[in-house]
Amino acid sequence: MVAFEPSILSALLLRATRNRARLLCWWMFKTLQIVIVAIVAIVMAVCSSALAQPVLPDRPADRDPALWGFMDRYLLAMYDNNPGAYYQIVNDESRLGQMQDVSAAAQQVWVDQQRELLVDLRALDQSSYNDADRTDFDLVQYRLMTSIERSKFKSFQTPITSISGPQVWLPQMGSRIPMSTHAHRAMYIQRLKRIDVLIGDHIDNMRAGIQSGRVPPKVILSSTVAQVLAQCSAEIRSDPAKSPFYKPFDSMNPKDPQAIQAKAIIEGEIVPVFLELALFLQNEYIPACRETIGASDGVDGIAGYNSQLAYHTTITRITAQAIHNLGLSEIARLKAEMMGVIGQTDWLASGVNGNNDWNSDGAIFDAFTEYLRTDPRFYHTDPDALLAEYQAISKRIDPGMVELFYRLPRLPYGVKRLPLYQEPSAPTAYYYPGDMNSAVPGYFMANCSKLDQRPRYEMLALTMHEAVPGHHHQYALVREIQNQHPIRQTMNFTAYGEGWALYAEALGLEMGDQSTNGLYADPYDNFGRLNMEMWRALRLVVDTGIHAKGWSRQQAIEYMVANSALARHNIASEVDRYIGWPGQATGYMIGQLSIRGLRAMAQAELGEAFDIRAFHDEILKDGSLPLPLLEKQINRWINDQRSTHTP
Repeated sequence: MVAFEPSILSALLLRATRNRARLLCWWMFKTLQIVIVAIVAIVMAVCSSALAQPVLPDRPADRDPALWGFMDRYLLAMYDNNPGAYYQIVNDESRLGQMQDVSAAAQQVWVDQQRELLVDLRALDQSSYNDADRTDFDLVQYRLMTSIERSKFKSFQTPITSISGPQVWLPQMGSRIPMSTHAHRAMYIQRLKRIDVLIGDHIDNMRAGIQSGRVPPKVILSSTVAQVLAQCSAEIRSDPAKSPFYKPFDSMNPKDPQAIQAKAIIEGEIVPVFLELALFLQNEYIPACRETIGASDGVDGIAGYNSQLAYHTTITRITAQAIHNLGLSEIARLKAEMMGVIGQTDWLASGVNGNNDWNSDGAIFDAFTEYLRTDPRFYHTDPDALLAEYQAISKRIDPGMVELFYRLPRLPYGVKRLPLYQEPSAPTAYYYPGDMNSAVPGYFMANCSKLDQRPRYEMLALTMHEAVPGHHHQYALVREIQNQHPIRQTMNFTAYGEGWALYAEALGLEMGDQSTNGLYADPYDNFGRLNMEMWRALRLVVDTGIHAKGWSRQQAIEYMVANSALARHNIASEVDRYIGWPGQATGYMIGQLSIRGLRAMAQAELGEAFDIRAFHDEILKDGSLPLPLLEKQINRWINDQRSTHTP
């Protein structure tokens, strides 16, 4: 438990007395907002040429007019619901100052809108659709149906864990949107003014979750209070320029009116509302959260977990037991491959193991993984050295991309350290998408804390996953989709995106001299690759074990320790992630196995006509798809390739 300073408690008590007034003012604001929106709509109708408007591409001649028009309407509805998420796709920066309304009322309005959209979609005449129309119809229908189905579990009532929530993402806001002009900074300031209301809405939603019994496990909230307090520390209270919210103004004259305004908002609104959130979490929310960890133990029961599995795997009829069994099978396969790679290392040959008297492969595996976890040769001692090696690995990978792809994205990427306040509870890495039009590159974000838990033998595979040919390659190409409706750029399915990134890790075997395992010529790097794949296989067993079979947190941790060389700290963080994000972790290997299966099918069908670069480009060319639709697309591509290459 965090002990609050007396000065903080005084500020919080003063703020608490204002809560009723804040709520009244908020409802007045909502009413005024409705009036303003109506006025703005009238003004836009009268003088639309003077105002910025979303810019959507014209319909190609071969596409169905009604379906294309529906997708325009659906995309603009998503933009209205969350301008900050879709401004790039509709080519409109005029609403960068707006933030999504996360209130319960707004959530219900959006669900109702989607129900209306689904009815209208199904009323369209599909008789003259071509393949592209059919795919888009199925894709949009799937997206609407899934969103409506998931809405009944009210995930907005549980918005905070140790790895996600407003305390994690809001402080990074200034680096995720364009900030190169006076107008950009003015709109960013408008966002800063909205943070008070947004966090207030999150608190209201969590209170409603307490009342309905929809609360997360306590264990996944262990570091949230400290994360929140990091945004209202004594240092920030004495100097608002130390806040991450002020970062876009660091290079400006501190006397600039925008810089002065930003400091005033941080001091007068952002710091107090983060203090309010910290007190709420510690004294009200966390004590009300549950001791159990399985999703099936929560108010939504096994139905809620099954919904998450279907969402993240995009396979609607998949069961927890089937996923669990698949994981066990993959673990056995990978363990055998890992034993083969152990024999290629210098560990056995050089005698560094200190003991050759083992009576089983299991004993050898345990001893080898303990060696990997403890020998200093596998760990950096300086965060800058870790980042430098990631950057060097990226430069090794880049030249090999032309061997496996015809299309390479124009958007560059870089390697950066995760924010310090986020690192203690964050996973090993993230990828943050960029945007060419906004001059924001993509970033591979590396966790540089606890360096003795960040093994070097995993770094090559991790870079291939987060940067290229994994997430950066895939997401950057999404922004360059051609001859498709831009609604495709809004799609993001776990099994596709994470499945591709996991598949991409192994592509290093095909870059360079394949007789020596390509980029994985070092057997320790190759073991690291297999260890990363084992990690995803373990997720199938552990996620379903926790949420459908009653596994304890410690049982999950010990299972992962026994079957991998993953660092113990990472394992504990990962298990907490699975507890807090049911089903998400299963999408990785489900997607990877699907892509590998499609590749094997294409190779078998096409024989010598199979072109690996063309296959990869086909997988990626139209953006994220549910796995059943991806399979249909590859089947059509195989038929097209067969007819093209038939003598």
